[in-house]
Amino acid sequence: MTIKNWPQSERPREKLLHLGATALSDAELLAIFIQSGTAGLSAVDVARQALVQFGSLNALVSADQRRFCSAAGLGVARYGLLQAALELSRRHVFETALQGDVLRSPQQVRQYLSLHLSGLGHEVFAALFLDNRHRVIEYRELFRGTIDSAAVYPREVVKRCLSINAAAVIFAHNHPSGVAEPSDTDVRLTRKLVDALALVDVRVLDHLIIGQGVQTSLAEQGLM
Repeated sequence: MTIKNWPQSERPREKLLHLGATALSDAELLAIFIQSGTAGLSAVDVARQALVQFGSLNALVSADQRRFCSAAGLGVARYGLLQAALELSRRHVFETALQGDVLRSPQQVRQYLSLHLSGLGHEVFAALFLDNRHRVIEYRELFRGTIDSAAVYPREVVKRCLSINAAAVIFAHNHPSGVAEPSDTDVRLTRKLVDALALVDVRVLDHLIIGQGVQTSLAEQGLM
């Protein structure tokens, strides 16, 4: 039976409009993007199969195009729709962060950085540059690849802070393994950046390690 033949209250789109998006399961939300099923399967069935195949919602939305499109009932068009939705979510969180005092909403900062950095197959070292009222000036990916003290150049970070008149910065990088425990290298690098930026009166407020559904703050752990 296709979704069109379901009772109206059970159809994902109608359910969302009546009860709100939070009332839908992962499969029902995905079914709205999938739009149509395959022979003998509804869009919800296709979504459920995809979730089982990938193991989790996060693994599915983080999959690269080749792997995503290899799943039955998915394809390039649906991959594009999902990526567009993820990017809209990232931009929404960023615009919200721009409107207020970032320090009054640390969870908002973590959410934004996680949207950008979690689920990647490679390490990315990024920064939120802040003004003297701790409002976000910009988010910028600074370096890619294996993060170590040789790969991240403090002088380049200092130059960027000076060029945009940043007064403070929050660093973040991801661990593709999914484990958010800071390494000795992470701690040494953070302290090196703190010392370099102190010379130009720029405060390092935190360095977040982004794992799989978890973030670790070096500031909270007293490692800065």
